[in-house]
Amino acid sequence: MRPEKANIVEDLLTKLNASPFLFVTDYTGLRVDQFSELRIRLAGAGARCHVVKNTFLRRAAKDAGLPELGDLKGQTAIIVGDKDVAAAAKIVKTFVAEFQKPIVKLGVIDKAVVSSDQIKAIADLPAREVLLSQLLGVLQAPASRLVRTLNEPASSLARLLSAKAEKDGVPAEAAPAEPASAEAAPAEAAPAPEAAA
Repeated sequence: MRPEKANIVEDLLTKLNASPFLFVTDYTGLRVDQFSELRIRLAGAGARCHVVKNTFLRRAAKDAGLPELGDLKGQTAIIVGDKDVAAAAKIVKTFVAEFQKPIVKLGVIDKAVVSSDQIKAIADLPAREVLLSQLLGVLQAPASRLVRTLNEPASSLARLLSAKAEKDGVPAEAAPAEPASAEAAPAEAAPAPEAAA
């Protein structure tokens, strides 16, 4: 292999190794402005789209230890990224629905080949932040139940004492208030004789 081709394969290998996912697409019929729009949208999700030669992609994928990508034909572009695969899949799905291109042939996630239908299913997943918050909720639920269970005996005792006080004819909230009003009455009466004097 000539040095310039080896450099291209090496650069492609670096991109594949740095990305947790790979989408292989056929961009035949996609206009330049549409391709630029796809790149801009993907950049917002931390993903990039690169036009590649099929033979270079096969060689780089083999060197990266990826599974066989099958029979690659036509004009191929790959989508790689350094962030969430679901975000990139959502953008590709939305773009394809809008422009009917590019055609997603297959993908590789965690060194496993996934079909275009599986990539669409990944696109339908909630965003990473939503999934993390749902996971946090699931993890916090047992702790919340434990705290409620530990607090229940004290709450039960307080309700029992309150019910007992009401049954004995002493309202639980009124009992402390009566002595305070009795003490307040002499204090108010004391200034009155001074005023008369």
